[in-house]
Amino acid sequence: MSGPALPGSGAQSLDSRRSESQAPEYSVPALDKALDILELLAARSGGLSQAVIAEAVGRSVSQVFRVLQTLEGRGYLVREERSGLYGLSVQMFRLAHRQEPLRGLETAALPAMRSFVDEVQQSCNLGVLSAGRVLVLAQVESPANFGFRVRVGSEFPIEGTATGAVLAAFGAGSVTEPWLSGLSGSARERVERVRLRGFERADDSLQPGITDIVFPVFGRGDSAVAALTVPYVATSFSAARTQEVEDRARAASERISGALGH
Repeated sequence: MSGPALPGSGAQSLDSRRSESQAPEYSVPALDKALDILELLAARSGGLSQAVIAEAVGRSVSQVFRVLQTLEGRGYLVREERSGLYGLSVQMFRLAHRQEPLRGLETAALPAMRSFVDEVQQSCNLGVLSAGRVLVLAQVESPANFGFRVRVGSEFPIEGTATGAVLAAFGAGSVTEPWLSGLSGSARERVERVRLRGFERADDSLQPGITDIVFPVFGRGDSAVAALTVPYVATSFSAARTQEVEDRARAASERISGALGH
């Protein structure tokens, strides 16, 4: 599997890039290895082999073998049967999802999302920024015979997605600025257009035939904490047309924001 160059090995490993001032006085080697592996895989979109993981974290294959086995056994990693590549499971997402802020956001959003779905017969999902990616936190499926489903826990890039553009446009500067600096010129222009417009409606860049309608969801401050996305499917059986879906999605996002104290 090809991809961007991995971090260097040996003297340029993850361990060597930590400053001595940041290193704990007492370390637990096995825990250090496990965290290095989890952080490495979290930064990659594809799976990695045992040998590549060992090189990237500056360890020998034998040193990472037992750690990989343990992480896989505990459900934090999944291993592809054919390729032998390791990747993160959704276990990390499940742990993060237990945090009160995320639970509170989902609790506030789901009633409005369910009402919206019943009204327009279209699916919707709630996305947040997580480590420079769009993470789907919640989803409500259309009760109609057709609809577009996005799996909870799925991740998508900021650049090139309507949800990413909305989160980048309205998210807190301290959170979005590191990722904005890495966007292309056209992506930055899109973010500015979304900021002026107040929402985004655009053809989905990944799924032909889908129109993404996305509105920001605000917390107590002036920054968006999430984005409500409707992957609108236009067919002759659609219960609501695009403009109605847009209007009701705006109302749903405002209802969620109000529930969050905005």
